[in-house]
Amino acid sequence: MPELPEVEVVRRGLERWVSGRVVARAEVLHPRAIRRHVPGAVEFSARMEGRTVGPAERRGKYLWLPLGGSDAILAHLGMSGQLLVVEPDSPPERHLRVRIGFTDGGPELRFVDQRTFGHVLVTGMTQAGGRSVPEPIAHIAADPFEKNFDDDGFAHRLRARQTEVKRALLDQSLISGVGNIYADEALWRAGLHGARPTATLARPKVAELLAAAREVMSAALSEGGTSFDSLYVNVNGESGYFDRSLAVYGRRDEPCPRCGTPIVRESFMNRSSYSCPRCQPRPEGGAA
Repeated sequence: MPELPEVEVVRRGLERWVSGRVVARAEVLHPRAIRRHVPGAVEFSARMEGRTVGPAERRGKYLWLPLGGSDAILAHLGMSGQLLVVEPDSPPERHLRVRIGFTDGGPELRFVDQRTFGHVLVTGMTQAGGRSVPEPIAHIAADPFEKNFDDDGFAHRLRARQTEVKRALLDQSLISGVGNIYADEALWRAGLHGARPTATLARPKVAELLAAAREVMSAALSEGGTSFDSLYVNVNGESGYFDRSLAVYGRRDEPCPRCGTPIVRESFMNRSSYSCPRCQPRPEGGAA
């Protein structure tokens, strides 16, 4: 699933190609794509027609296009969603779900989603975490790149959780935008095993972990994100290539870039965790 860097790459593309334009029409080709827009397809389309798209914004893995006033087009890419900017006369993509045209007759915005786990909707806005955000994501915590992200507050909340540090990193109500890939990479950079209890982390170590998360996601962003297949692309259909720079994720049995010890894979919440057994020793009593 796309994480913060991948979604930010898409946001930047929308900022360049869509913001400032006026919606002429919106067509829903698959109802599941707007399943969270309860009023349905007709209201979905009518609510955005004739409205000017504002600067694209993002929080964690969610992005939205303000529509002026108190509405916005909110999108979550799910596992395979793509927001593409293409010429109106381009052939429809095989898994095209929603298409939005503009009054200037230029490139249109298309939501393509093979597995239909992603979604788009038009929603109202509210105040949460020091900024205006779409109502459905008011419970989502600020991400580490937001100006109002509270490092000290995060450290306090993290250490108060009775859980393992990787589970905490994936908790979007604590910190948003970090997923399985960048959690593993940040933990490796900080020399922490994902099973380490959060209560045992001193504040300086939490600060080191937070810095590691920012560093690895910034590095990924500079390379267009991480793409393991053709399902994640930016608005121009191009894939990122940060997967070539990953230190541990997906590198089972390969040498650790820091010490040469073979990377190990462990089962974690129906997913996989990757770590170096030497640089990231498992805490005593931690479940295998």
